[in-house]
Amino acid sequence: MSSRTALTADRIARDLEVAVERGEILAHYQPQVATMTGRVVAVEALCRWRHPEFGLIAPDVFVPVAEETGSIHSIGRFMIEDGCRLAADWERAGLPVEVAVNVSAKQLAVDFFDHLGETHAREGVEPGRLTIEITESQMIADVPAAVRELERVRSLGVGISVDDFGTGHSTVEQVVALPVTELKIDQVIVREVGPDSQRTLDAIVDLVHRRGLRVVAEGVETEQQLERMRRLRCDRVQGYLISRPLPRHEVEDFIAERIG
Repeated sequence: MSSRTALTADRIARDLEVAVERGEILAHYQPQVATMTGRVVAVEALCRWRHPEFGLIAPDVFVPVAEETGSIHSIGRFMIEDGCRLAADWERAGLPVEVAVNVSAKQLAVDFFDHLGETHAREGVEPGRLTIEITESQMIADVPAAVRELERVRSLGVGISVDDFGTGHSTVEQVVALPVTELKIDQVIVREVGPDSQRTLDAIVDLVHRRGLRVVAEGVETEQQLERMRRLRCDRVQGYLISRPLPRHEVEDFIAERIG
């Protein structure tokens, strides 16, 4: 039996209870660049777990277990604190790069706003430097509750991004009616080709821009996809063509090279 096979859901659940306090949870950062200039304008903080026995474990393996057991709250607090700290550090260093942090719907249900507000104030994060990302399906599941919570977040000067748009069943009109600042087009749609897909994407981008919101394309992996996003006037792109997610020191080196 391989070590990977031995990593059962029960073992994940048990080890996740102490993963944050043991320093095993890490944040890696994937750059976003302005589509027209290639300048790094933001990074997305992505959670990683470096297990002492099994090594680096992918989020799709441990996050569902964390959400089921409640460990997502300690992991989520760690990610918010790390993201706020990074945004404040870069602000003080004069680095004009924003930070986005993914948030689970489970986090929103338990003192999320209070923790975000306290951390945001303690670290001295300037308005517009931090964005939280919530998936389309999570926002639409309970619209009145989502609106109440998102409006509280916006009152802090924190941006709100609709992540993975196109994977649910909501319309762009439903999404842009929420108190959000950005829409991220899912990589499945980004990679589709053909005239129908082109017209759909053009209509999405046009409506989002008319509402004064920003559009980010996820999962851009080829020059052809990048050029297509330029033609569509997407504001930002993110994906392996630009960079994989990197530890903090590596993403800072990446940004420095781009600035240079």
